Amino acid sequence: MSDAAAGDGAGRTDSSRTDVNRTDFIRQIVREDLASGKHRAIRTRFPPEPNGYLHIGHAKAICLDFGVAAEFGGRCNLRFDDTNPAKEDPEYVAAIQEDVRWLGFDWAALRHASDYFEVFYRAAEKLIRQGDAFVCDLSAEQVREYRGTLTEPGRNSPYRDRSVDENLDLFRRMRAGEFADGARTLRAKIDMASGNINLRDPAIYRIKHVEHQNTGDAWPIYPMYDYAHSLSDAIEGITHSLCTLEFEDHRPLYDWCVDKVDLAGEPALLQPLRDRGLPLEAAKPRQIEFSRLNFNYLVMSKRKLLALVEDGLVDGWDDPRMPTLQGIRRRGYTPSALKLMVERVGISKQNSLLDISILEGALRDDLDATAPRRMAVVDPLKVVLANLPEGHEEFLSFPNHPKDAAQGERAVPFARALWIDRDDFAEVPPPGFKRLTVGGEVRLRGAGIVRCDEAVKDADGNVVELRCTLDPESRPGMEGANRKVKGTIHWVSATHGVPAEIRLYDRLFTVPDPDADEGGRTYRDFLNPESRRTVRGYVEPAAAQAAPEQSFQFERTGYFVADRRDHRVDAPVFNRSVTLRDTWAQKG
Repeated sequence: MSDAAAGDGAGRTDSSRTDVNRTDFIRQIVREDLASGKHRAIRTRFPPEPNGYLHIGHAKAICLDFGVAAEFGGRCNLRFDDTNPAKEDPEYVAAIQEDVRWLGFDWAALRHASDYFEVFYRAAEKLIRQGDAFVCDLSAEQVREYRGTLTEPGRNSPYRDRSVDENLDLFRRMRAGEFADGARTLRAKIDMASGNINLRDPAIYRIKHVEHQNTGDAWPIYPMYDYAHSLSDAIEGITHSLCTLEFEDHRPLYDWCVDKVDLAGEPALLQPLRDRGLPLEAAKPRQIEFSRLNFNYLVMSKRKLLALVEDGLVDGWDDPRMPTLQGIRRRGYTPSALKLMVERVGISKQNSLLDISILEGALRDDLDATAPRRMAVVDPLKVVLANLPEGHEEFLSFPNHPKDAAQGERAVPFARALWIDRDDFAEVPPPGFKRLTVGGEVRLRGAGIVRCDEAVKDADGNVVELRCTLDPESRPGMEGANRKVKGTIHWVSATHGVPAEIRLYDRLFTVPDPDADEGGRTYRDFLNPESRRTVRGYVEPAAAQAAPEQSFQFERTGYFVADRRDHRVDAPVFNRSVTLRDTWAQKG
């Protein structure tokens, strides 16, 4: 996608412009920088590595990067950190773009670190000429031995004092592909005695004879992340480089790369980009760190998520139990629910393991306000209203949403035979049971009061049908319609109801911290065997007509979404997004 085709040129959408008065520490820094005149315009970026699918944690970064730019009238780029081609895939690139747009954002420019490979290379030669980088022949194991520890300084590489000419010659031969993978690295020359291990002459280039998805086999050497990331920010004129707390110790290296290369002060380094017509805004960016988004009952490690997929423990990256954005989207999470969750969690400098009820609560609140209501029966038990004639059919008017008259009404078919949920009947009711029993009464939602006269059983003694009587005076509009009974239950016409596959999803793990890896047990040992149950139920016709990804509240049951891949009008498939209440809190 060209820059001109990447959106409105501002990298923002109306949906992200929610509250320009937020007071977290990052936005306060931005306000101060604008007020002081340090920056006239705000530039941010979202820089994922295309080596996997985005997960819930990335939603916070996306909302922050794009949200800050939008709130302050700035621009946000989407930039792929594609410096490790062995682990990257165009499939991930496409999914990441889809996820960002699904959340309601668009980018001012679509960039790749690989767009800047020639600039990175020229900048590395500049560092060599300045005496700030050298070619090192130590193996990876030897580099670790020389690095030292948190309490002991490292030792200088025996190759650290090579001449500028020798370093330039070796680096150019690395570029020409003369050496094998791992034979040499280009290292920054900083301080092997630094208390920050990241500054102990870190590698900034390594040899990898791997074809790249964008540059082919043009490059047998690739820049390291810290080097490429900092210079990419500088090239794009990023003012505020927002990243998670694990990069706090990397910030001195980030600043070292930006300052030593000084792209703004040496514009000739950017000539390869000018020759390609890329707009440039070279500047000195500021890195600011914030806490990661971590929820209990989940694992976020890409390695572990990949293992779940490859070992068949879940049904792919978009399995609705997965914390990937593709997965929770299929589960029925909405962009507005995720933005609400991010707003509630806030921005801080303190990492913590958050309760997943925050995430689930945001979805409940969002869908409670927006999702139309429908009736569905998950575990069907037939009810026959014996005092209605065979073939009885009528249509009752129900509001689509009890709190939003603008959503209008729908006609729900009512017949002599109905389906109710099996849990709404008890032959021997427990104390406090307010639903249907033999000889008891209950109100059928919007239809009237019924009395159960008989429970019909099969040869094994299982109840298979209830024979009931509908009180004609309790019908809508009749004098007895307001007669009080203890319980109200939902129903679906057995004549008109549409058979549906209903997938009852729950939390993937049974313990709050499956990453603990204690006592030899791993996250695999805590997989929840009840995390998915598939049942055959019935939905009212208006639910079956849903479009894929349309959400409903199935009354008294939970929030459900029409599966975005498998749902069809003639074969409905619904995924449970979240229960009406936090059932896990009750378990605790």
